[in-house]
Amino acid sequence: MLQKRIDDQPTISRQMVREAQGILHRHLKQVGLKQTGQRDTILRTFLETRDHLSTDELHRLVQKKDARIGYTTVYRTLKLLAECGLASEVAFHDGISRYEHQYNRRSHHHMVCTECGSSVEFFSQEVGELEREIGRKYHYLTTRHTFQIYGVCEDCRRRDQASRS
Repeated sequence: MLQKRIDDQPTISRQMVREAQGILHRHLKQVGLKQTGQRDTILRTFLETRDHLSTDELHRLVQKKDARIGYTTVYRTLKLLAECGLASEVAFHDGISRYEHQYNRRSHHHMVCTECGSSVEFFSQEVGELEREIGRKYHYLTTRHTFQIYGVCEDCRRRDQASRS
């Protein structure tokens, strides 16, 4: 099971939700789509969780608030949230696309166990500096990056050693 995120802020305030809605609404206008109550419900539900969510998982949470919201609406809204920078897609070892909200968060990275799927979030200024350095080298103004390290966690290594004994 994937672990919960480490966050700078344990909860998101109503003001922050309104600000995030403003970002989404401006993006919707730019791409010629309508602002809807269903999209706002999906955004609020997404921002209230601290998990790395698959579309299925978010859909189940949204259904508890409004059973009329379909899977396709959740899927499309997640893509819109990623387009406007409110979400990012995170690929772990299981092949399932997961999303985490990026609103008002520091850049962070993931270590993922290839045995059990657990993940750890960590912060690293050096990775951010490397992003900027590479951007300068290739004449890019970088805006974001993803960085994941894959390996085997301590618990899985212990289990493996115990099974060999």
